[in-house]
Amino acid sequence: MKAAIAALLLLLLSLSLSAQTLKGKLFGMQGGVREILPGGMLRWIGTGVVAVVNENGVFELPVQDVTDRRLVASHPGFVTDTIMVEEKTYLSIVLSKAATELAGITVTDRAGAYISSLGVAKTEVINQKELSKAACCDLAGCFGTQASVQPQTTNVVTNAQELRILGLSGVYNQVLFDGLPMIQGLSYTYGISTYPGSMVENIYVSKGTTSVLQGYESISGQINVESRHPEKSERLYLNAYINSFGEKHFNANVATPVGKKKKWHSLLALHTVQPAGKTDGNKDGFLDLPLLTRYMAYNKWKYGNDKETGFSTQIGLRITAEKRIGGQMDYDAAGHKGSNKVYGQQVGYTQPEAYIKSAYRWSDEHALVLAVSGYYHDQQSWFGTTSYAAVQQSAYLNLQHEWYWNQKHLLKYGVSYRYQELEEDIRFINSSLPRSYAGKYQTSLRVPGVFAENTFHWLDDKVTLITGARIDHHQQWGWYFTPRTMVKYAVNGNHTFRASAGTGWRQVSLFSEQANLLVSSRDIIFLEPLKPEAAFNWGVSHTYHFVTGQTTGTLSGDFYSTHFSNQFFPDYDSDPTKAIIRNFEGSSRSNGLQLEASFVFFKQLEVRSAYNYLDVYRRENGEKVSLPFNPRNRVMAALSYRTKNNRWQGDINAHWFDKMRLPDTRSNPVAYQRPLYSTPYATVNIQGTFRLKTLDIYAGCENLADYRQPNPIISANNPFGPYFDLSSVWGPTRGRELYLGVRYSIK
Repeated sequence: MKAAIAALLLLLLSLSLSAQTLKGKLFGMQGGVREILPGGMLRWIGTGVVAVVNENGVFELPVQDVTDRRLVASHPGFVTDTIMVEEKTYLSIVLSKAATELAGITVTDRAGAYISSLGVAKTEVINQKELSKAACCDLAGCFGTQASVQPQTTNVVTNAQELRILGLSGVYNQVLFDGLPMIQGLSYTYGISTYPGSMVENIYVSKGTTSVLQGYESISGQINVESRHPEKSERLYLNAYINSFGEKHFNANVATPVGKKKKWHSLLALHTVQPAGKTDGNKDGFLDLPLLTRYMAYNKWKYGNDKETGFSTQIGLRITAEKRIGGQMDYDAAGHKGSNKVYGQQVGYTQPEAYIKSAYRWSDEHALVLAVSGYYHDQQSWFGTTSYAAVQQSAYLNLQHEWYWNQKHLLKYGVSYRYQELEEDIRFINSSLPRSYAGKYQTSLRVPGVFAENTFHWLDDKVTLITGARIDHHQQWGWYFTPRTMVKYAVNGNHTFRASAGTGWRQVSLFSEQANLLVSSRDIIFLEPLKPEAAFNWGVSHTYHFVTGQTTGTLSGDFYSTHFSNQFFPDYDSDPTKAIIRNFEGSSRSNGLQLEASFVFFKQLEVRSAYNYLDVYRRENGEKVSLPFNPRNRVMAALSYRTKNNRWQGDINAHWFDKMRLPDTRSNPVAYQRPLYSTPYATVNIQGTFRLKTLDIYAGCENLADYRQPNPIISANNPFGPYFDLSSVWGPTRGRELYLGVRYSIK
């Protein structure tokens, strides 16, 4: 009897808790077809309680203490509706397509970059609206209005860049394309530049520990680039851009349904870059930016919906061909290849790639998901008198079963396999430098693995816990166990607390990831074989969303700490003429704090600011040694204003960087020495946009104050001498850049 009473009380309690939350889906009716509307907004009228519709069209809104039960539902391009909810606990809302296609309706209510309220890990979402605030010619240029990711130049001559999180090299954060690991090894150095902003739907940025489902690598965070959806994209999208150096970008997207029943949808994206003219603004004899030629074609096919019963699939095919030429002003790629008279660098490669993600869902509770991807990268390069030829084959397979159990918890488990074969050939031609690392190198990766991850939902989703682990076997170094956990506590519709902890590891691909090793006169000294890098990361965050009258805002703060148990970092300090390669198993830490505030006033003025504190160091011989190229303090501010009819828009963002420690060059001759620390500096970027119904005209300026790092290249006047070095580049080197562009689209 007591057991029955207890069970009844538990039932009543669960019913009471569930009654305090309104759940549902948001749909839009367009052309007689009902579709989910991710990114839509739900708000109790007259309150600050807001919910954002997730990628599956689902929303959840607390109802406790809500006296006025009218719910406002909105989505760009659809008519805003007000619904009387009464005592319902689940609601399907269908919005009608807006009768007019004025740009003001399409854009004014659309949220810019935001912190997802649904993610268990703190996830920043950069959407198309945010990307349109800058030229965003490639992925590295898409982070100007946020503070978590810092693009960093790794080779100033070829303009190779990486994306840093928590002050750590970009190799420690996992970059995914449509959820798959397509950027690694050879594709790491130039891969992030081959994704133009025109083919990006959203960018999801998570710091610290993330899911184990995509692998074991993500140590400092994860960047997932989601490409445009074929079934939702504009039928035609065109973008053309030119900057004051003469570099030109052209993009075209075409989306169309395929087949008699139009169950397949296709998106074809074409992209090309044509080179700039030769410029040398700082008069050091070197080109300010490389001559870049790129051609890319991408075709994405989609069938079905993986959230519905039955079969669904997504197929992607992409090929990229690129050539970069940099160096001294008189360098000719054909006549001076390998020359010791005129210095130059040229990188040419082709990369075809393909992926498929298929799912079969036989009930609401069970689904089987298969993801397979692979690419081939063939690169031929010259760095002065150094020839570098490399070929890489990579493949990835992931098969998992998804099981909703107990009606609300989700278990995912399965098997994975990682394959990589990297062959590198290094030769020295016409060189008198005492360099000893010429030869052929082969890096293999064969890693089978098993994984499981469970998502628990408690207290009507106020508490969400993800626990996961994977076991992988490296062909040389044996077994690796990778546990991770993340928890979210949504106190109410405004306050959300998150915490995460877990481990990660990765194999080093030395020359393909460390561009500076090949482009300087340093000799490379190998002291021992490189083990996989491994680290433990933990972090906490708090996010506060609020609405007050015509103002919406978000305040957030987070702290993440990374502890390496083995780390690789080239030693440039012991001898400026050498790079010493070894494992470091001592104490190595990265501590990162970020405080951020964003506000939207009257749906027209957006203001965002952020502060980052970084403490990245090692302990060597009992002393704390800061790692180079990390500003201890960094500040970002962004402002965006558009008129009520959305015809005009102005954007500005500014970044301030504190001083950074640089490689020690004190043992060089005085003429080739550089300070131990950089100079603090700031950059300001602006853009203006004029909109018609189907046409956007935008113009802007990057590095408005024309700031340049003085003398970025050591021994620029003698690039074939023993002190030529690019490893002390820490700031802008090409000065002010003006640009003009147009976007044209047919909905």
